[in-house]
Amino acid sequence: MSKLMSGIMSYILPPSNDVFYSLFEEGTKYCRQSAELFHEILEKGITEEFIAMARQYKHASNKNIKKTLEVLDTSFVTPIDREDIQNISGLLNKITKKITKSCMNLKVYRLDFFTENLKNQSQTLIAATTELEQIFANFKKPTISDMTSRNLKMKEIETRGDEILLAATEALFSGKYDALNVIKLRDIHKDLENALDACYSVSDAVVSVVLKLS
Repeated sequence: MSKLMSGIMSYILPPSNDVFYSLFEEGTKYCRQSAELFHEILEKGITEEFIAMARQYKHASNKNIKKTLEVLDTSFVTPIDREDIQNISGLLNKITKKITKSCMNLKVYRLDFFTENLKNQSQTLIAATTELEQIFANFKKPTISDMTSRNLKMKEIETRGDEILLAATEALFSGKYDALNVIKLRDIHKDLENALDACYSVSDAVVSVVLKLS
């Protein structure tokens, strides 16, 4: 087969080796790793090694979405709608970026203490990103019942995160903390909450795709 014909066929036919599914799974791995890293920092303290790891996860996630969009741009046929691929990959990248930003802000803000609410929120984020990995492990051959069940579980995790955020907000404005630490902690809580919301948005998007394909 000539190079010209090979190029035409690679454009017309779906990407080989289910590349989009593999890229999604890789994206969820960075989400979970960054969530675990954030919690480890809360437990052990900030180090230059941890900050370097945070940057590494962010860089890897950015490369992942760039590759996804490059494959999408050169593919005429895709296993799911192009808009869904772009939306899902963008949300996965957003999750990792929000968490790694929080990791770096722990250093920038020079916090010398970490609240229980912050630790609880980070544990909830680990649960959400771990659930994402399970969702995408089954995304290639999904069932409506399984994905709906996992989406409901993700909603429960997100609701738990909302409860923690409310408790954290009440504590921050109780007068226990000085104004500067209130601003610092509230900013980090907000980024973690945005990451958690994005986890549920990804889960919701997957259910929508499965329903369209059924």
